[in-house]
Amino acid sequence: MAYSSRGSGFRRYGFRQAPVELGKEYEADITEMSRRGDAGVAKIEGFVVFVSDAKVGDHAKFVITKVGRRHATAELSKAKAEDEEEEAD
Repeated sequence: MAYSSRGSGFRRYGFRQAPVELGKEYEADITEMSRRGDAGVAKIEGFVVFVSDAKVGDHAKFVITKVGRRHATAELSKAKAEDEEEEAD
């Protein structure tokens, strides 16, 4: 058996470049919660973004803080967070 012709076992063709950029602001609907329940899940062109402190049903503006191969993490933008605080008062 010649294993060398099989490649490294890591499939490089399954991932595409993320449609989001670090530090940029985006706007999307929060469709579900993460498994841990600490972040809302939004999708940008099918790419998963975990948004801290967001809730299901929110239409959120958020800033990307980390971009990975399969998902990104984000925080609510300051303007949106201030609006939510005013509504709560």
